[in-house]
Order: sequence, then structure tokens, then C-alpha cells
Amino acid sequence: MNKINYQKEFEKIISSFTSKPNLLLHSCCAPCSSYVLEYLNNFFNITVFFYNPNINIETEYQKRKEEQKRFIKEFSNNEISFIEGDYNIQDFYSAIKGEELKGEGSIRCKKCYTFRLEKTAILAKKNKYDYFCTTLSISPLKDSQVINKIGLELENKYNIPWLKSDFKKKNGYKRSIELSCEYNLYRQNYCGCSFSKLEAENKNREN
Repeated sequence: MNKINYQKEFEKIISSFTSKPNLLLHSCCAPCSSYVLEYLNNFFNITVFFYNPNINIETEYQKRKEEQKRFIKEFSNNEISFIEGDYNIQDFYSAIKGEELKGEGSIRCKKCYTFRLEKTAILAKKNKYDYFCTTLSISPLKDSQVINKIGLELENKYNIPWLKSDFKKKNGYKRSIELSCEYNLYRQNYCGCSFSKLEAENKNREN
């Protein structure tokens, strides 16, 4: 099956704009959001939704949250809004139950994406945003085909438009690294959950 170029799909969407729509953007962390916010701020009024109960340790969660808030303040002078979701790691464990030992990029991750994006879609619908989206596709380790498929399924389920996108395109990941250096952002070496942390540690030992 041919892969869809979601960067081109994004460009089709924004080409019809005559004003800035309101976007609820799920963000996993400040570094991943950096380029995405720089890029999308030209086209949308953005609210960042920090919803990541998958993060394995509360101190790690708080550190990532505060870095997200700091970046928004320094980058946009707080013109970009911020909402924090609930942090309850048991919600994450319930969402991925039975898939805990699957590896990075497996059904475990798909269930985690779905879990966080569904919360985003519900909130976007409730507060009458024009679109919802996520920063997740900027990572080279995350499949934009899978992420967009989940988003489109949630669009149909909740009747709230999903913003098709693939933020690793146009050197998005490279730019996120540059911005992370420019703003001295904390960059973690694993996605967030205890399983991805262990996998990253094992990979580092092997290297």
C-alpha cells in the first residue's frame, strides 16, 4: 500500500485558510514541540495540551512539563496557551494492558498514542477548537502513517477535524534539535514510559 505524504496533505489544508483557526495541539515534550510551534504559529491560534501520564516518574513528568511551559513563554511570550492534562500513570497502564513487553513502535505504542490523542480529541470537541493534532510525528522513531490513521479515526468518532501532518518533513526534526540548543531545552533519551526507558538503557549498553 502506498504511503500518504501527510506534509502535502497539511499544505492542502492550510492553503484554504483566510484566517487563523484554533488548534489544540497535544505535546509530548518541549523539544518535540519546538519546531512544531515555530511552524504552526504562522497558521493557527495554538493551545498546547500537555497530556502524558505515560511518563514513568513524577519528577521526570514535572521536569518535562516545566520545560514545556518555559519554552512557550520564551518562544511566544505566552501568546501560545497551555493546558495541563491529568497525570495518573495508572490510566496509561490500563490503556496498554497486555502489551507491556512489546517493543518500541509496537502495538503498545499505538495504544499509547490512541489513549493520549483520544483525550485531545475529546477536549478539542468540548471546547470547540477547529482542529486537533499532536507533535508526535516529528520523531524519526514514530510512524506518521500510524499517527495520522489514529487521528482520522478519532476525527470520525468525535466529529472534530484532525490536522493531517508529518512534522519530521522539511527538516523538522533537525530544526527541533537546533531550537533545543538555542533555548537550552532538556532533551530526554527515551519516550516516557518505564518500558521505553529500559529499552533505551539496554540499547546504550549494547553500543
